[in-house]
Formats: sequence, structure tokens, C-alpha cells
Amino acid sequence: MVATDVDGTLIDHDERVTARTKAAIDALVADGVPFVLATGRPPRWIDPVVDGLGYAPLCVCGNGAVIYDSATDRVLASKTLDVQTLAWIADLAERALPGCGLAAERVGARAHDAVTPQFVSSPEYEHAWLNPDDTAVSRSEVIDAPAIKMLVRLRGTSSADMRAVLAPLIGDRADITYSTDHGLIELSAPGVTKASGLASVAQRLGVEHSTIIAFGDMPNDVPMLTMVGHGVAMANAHPEALAAANEVTAANSEDGVARVLERWWV
Repeated sequence: MVATDVDGTLIDHDERVTARTKAAIDALVADGVPFVLATGRPPRWIDPVVDGLGYAPLCVCGNGAVIYDSATDRVLASKTLDVQTLAWIADLAERALPGCGLAAERVGARAHDAVTPQFVSSPEYEHAWLNPDDTAVSRSEVIDAPAIKMLVRLRGTSSADMRAVLAPLIGDRADITYSTDHGLIELSAPGVTKASGLASVAQRLGVEHSTIIAFGDMPNDVPMLTMVGHGVAMANAHPEALAAANEVTAANSEDGVARVLERWWV
């Protein structure tokens, strides 16, 4: 099986799947090899990647919290932080990181499930990237329903510094990571990582972990890179991802994923 992160890994700086990368993935899929996206993105942000691939794979979304079948637009499984834990994290984060904003990522039965707002944020929350589907709500409404991910944002602070402050306080009550250096921490239910999500997919497909190749570039990819048979970091990767990988390939802007896959599939 081949699994890859999306941003900073599979797609280039223009958020495109290049022709070379698409050709390599086409070849492995034609050979019957399962191909999986493993991303911090929610299901509703998968469509552009599917369009670029011309192929609708199984997806590990929300840093492992969601297993999503993009071919049928179905959420197959999800793991959430409960309301009590969300409230506890919110109080803790606001004490430890004064001025921070809070947001919550939720999921329905489909990628664009309109039953409930899927991304809600408090008035203090400032986005680290463009998010056109945000619903601004009161602080209390951010934590009033289970969420696949809680986000804590503090502009002007590094994500690494935020994790260093929060991780000892949170302990094993939530899993904490980040996918951007720009002052954004992502929290999931205990034990939920890209590795746990990918392990679930591997079990569904009857694939041994030792036969998986995985690609990534940020700290949220580290659990996945270390669980698989061959973990590959991009040249543009965070130092933690570089240290965790078995191999370093070219940057995402230089078809790093394709360069590795072409050893077996052309």
C-alpha cells in the first residue's frame, strides 16, 4: 500500500497534482496497489485532490480521526473528542496561552453534510490559511458538540512553542500535533494519529504495516512515517519528519513522491 500526506507532500506549491505524480499513481493503481491519502484535511477538502488525481481513493482525514471513502462520499468511521474534554482543553488552552482562539472541526455522514456546521470558530480565532467555510460562533458554541479535532490558534507564536506549553498539561487526555509552523495546534481524541487511521485502513484491506510506503512532511506525519515499512520525508519537511523517515526524497515542488514511486511503477 502507498499512503501520502497532501499539503507540502503530494501537491505542489500551486496545490496541484503534477502530471508526473499523477502518472506514477496511475501506474501503481493499475497494478492493483491500494493508494491512500492521509491528511489533516477534513473530507470536504478532498474533492480538489481527487479531481487532480482522476482517482477517488480511501482517505485518512483529520489527522486520523476520520476514514472517508471519496469514491462513494461516505464517512466510514470517525473518532471524536467529547464535549467534556473539549471544555477542559478550552479552559486549559486559554489559561496557558492567553489570547488564543479556539475552533472545532466536525464531521457528518458525507463530505458536505449540511446537518451541522462542520467548522466553527470563536471570535478570537484567526485562520492560519484561507477557510471559506468557517462558521463564526460564540466560544461556548465551539465546544457544545463532539469534534474530530480542536484547533488552538495564537498568532505570532510558533506551533512548536505552543505544543511545548500545552503537551505536558494535556498529558494523555488528547493527542496533540501540528501541520503548520504558524501558531496552530491540532488536538484529537487520545491515540488518534495518522498512524492509527492508516492502521485501520490497512486492517480493512488486509495489508501488513511492513509493506506500506508512506510520504509526509510535518510533525503530524511522524507517527505514520514510523509505523510503516518505509517512511519517506520530503526535502522541504520539518526536522521531526526528516528524523523519523527512512529516506528523504525531493521537495513537493520537485515531484518528490513520484521520484520514489517510479522505482517500481512507471
